[in-house]
Amino acid sequence: MAEFKEAPAGATVVEKTTVWFENRFPTAFAEYKKHLSEYYAPKNFNTWYFFGSLALLVLVIQIVTGIFLVMHYKPDANLAFASVEYIMRDVPWGWLVRYMHSTGASAFFVVVYLHMYRGLIYGSYRKPRELVWIFGCAIFLCLMAEAFFGYLLPWGQMSYWGAQVIVNLFAAVPFVGEDLALLIRGDYVVSDATLNRFFSFHVIAIPLVLLGLVVAHLLALHDVGSNNPDGVEIKARKDPKTGIPLDGIPFHPYYTVHDIMGVSVFLMIFTAIIFFAPELGGYFLEYNNFIPADPLKTPAHIAPVWYFTPYYSMLRATTDPMVNVFVAIAALGTVGALLKGGFSGKAKVGIVIAGLVVIALLKVFDAKFWGVVVMGGAVIILFFLPWLDRSPVKSIRYRPHWHKWLYGVFVVFFFVLGYLGIQPPSDIGTLIAQVGTIFYFGFFVLMPVWSQIGEFKAVPDRVTFQPH
Repeated sequence: MAEFKEAPAGATVVEKTTVWFENRFPTAFAEYKKHLSEYYAPKNFNTWYFFGSLALLVLVIQIVTGIFLVMHYKPDANLAFASVEYIMRDVPWGWLVRYMHSTGASAFFVVVYLHMYRGLIYGSYRKPRELVWIFGCAIFLCLMAEAFFGYLLPWGQMSYWGAQVIVNLFAAVPFVGEDLALLIRGDYVVSDATLNRFFSFHVIAIPLVLLGLVVAHLLALHDVGSNNPDGVEIKARKDPKTGIPLDGIPFHPYYTVHDIMGVSVFLMIFTAIIFFAPELGGYFLEYNNFIPADPLKTPAHIAPVWYFTPYYSMLRATTDPMVNVFVAIAALGTVGALLKGGFSGKAKVGIVIAGLVVIALLKVFDAKFWGVVVMGGAVIILFFLPWLDRSPVKSIRYRPHWHKWLYGVFVVFFFVLGYLGIQPPSDIGTLIAQVGTIFYFGFFVLMPVWSQIGEFKAVPDRVTFQPH
C-alpha cells in the first residue's frame, strides 16, 4: 500500500479535502493530469477548435434531456404522440426539455459537421491520427443512426412516413433486401413493433456504442496529440530538461478557459433558438410532425431532417441515366488505366476484367439499389480519407491557393445538395444534384491525384502564433 500524503501545515479545507481524495483515489488524479493539466496542446488553436468540446457538451445535453423525456414518453403506437403532447403541455418545463432535445439534435450535427470540416482543412486525419479520424467517422455514423431511430419516436406524420421510406430502401438490397427490411421493421409495415425496436436502439443500444466511441476517440487523440492549424508536430521539439513540447501549453487551465468562451457563445445561440424559433421555419421540426401519424394519408412531400438531406439528395439523383454515366466513367477509367502504361500483361487483363465486372454490376442491379449504395458510400468514403490525401503538407495554409477554392466549391455543393434534398423533386433539381453527387465523389476519388498538384509553401519548423 502506497504511503499517504499529508496536507501541508495551514492548508485550507479545500486543499485538505483534495489530499484526502487523492490518497484514496489516485487513479482519478493521475488521469486528470494525463488528460488535462499535463496534456500539452499546441498553443496556436483558433476558433475552429471550439467544436470538439462543443460536441461533448451537446452530447451531455442530449443524454440528460433524453433521460427526462423517457420518464414521460410511452413507446406505444396508440400513445406515443399523445405522450409527447403531454410532455409539451402538462409536464412542468416539459416543453423546454423537449425543445432542448430536438434543437440539440440539430445542434449536434451543426457542431459535428464543422468539427469534421476543421479536420478536413487542417489535415487532422493524416499520420499519426488515422485512428482518431476513423473513430470520429464511426461516431458520425452512430449519430446518424441515433437520429434516425429517434426521429420515429414522436409518431407524427413525417416521423411515420420518413421511417417508411428509409426502411423501404433496405428492400432494394439484392437477395436479402425484403428480409432485411422486415427485420428492421419487425412487421410488414411501420407499426408498434417498429416503434419499440427503434425506441430500444435510440435509448440503450446506440448511446452505449456512441459513448464507447467517444472515449476511444479522446483516448486515441490524447495518445498521439492534437493537430494544429499549421500541421506541425509539436512533439518533435521538446525542452531537453523537462520533456515538455516547446510549442505546447497545458490543456487546463488554458484551453478549458478558451473553450468556456466558445461554450458561452454557443449557449446564447442555442437558447435563442429554443425560446424564439425551436422549429426554425420547419427545418429543425417539420410542421407535419405536429400531426399524428396516419398510415392512410401520405404527406404530399416526404423529406428527412436537414442533416440527412445531402445524402438523400444523392439517393434521388441516382437515376437510370445517372447509372449510365457511372458506366461511362468506369469504361473511361479502364481505358485510361490501360493507356497509361506501366502494367504487365497479367495486370492489364486484371484491369479489363475488373472494369467489365463493374460495368456488368452497374447494369444488372437497378438504379434504386445503386442510389442506396451511393448514399451509404458518401459516408463510408470518409473513413478512407487518411489514405486518399497524398499532399506533402497537412494544413490548407501551406497548400496551393486553388486548393482553397476546391474546398470552397465542395462546401457549396454540399449545401446545394442539402437544400435540394428538402425540396420536391424536379428535372433541373435532379440534374444539379447529379452534378453535385459526381463532384462529391470525384473530390475524394481523385484526391490522390489533385492533392499532389501545385506549388506548396514551406511548412515552418514550429507553430506560428500571435498572442492577443
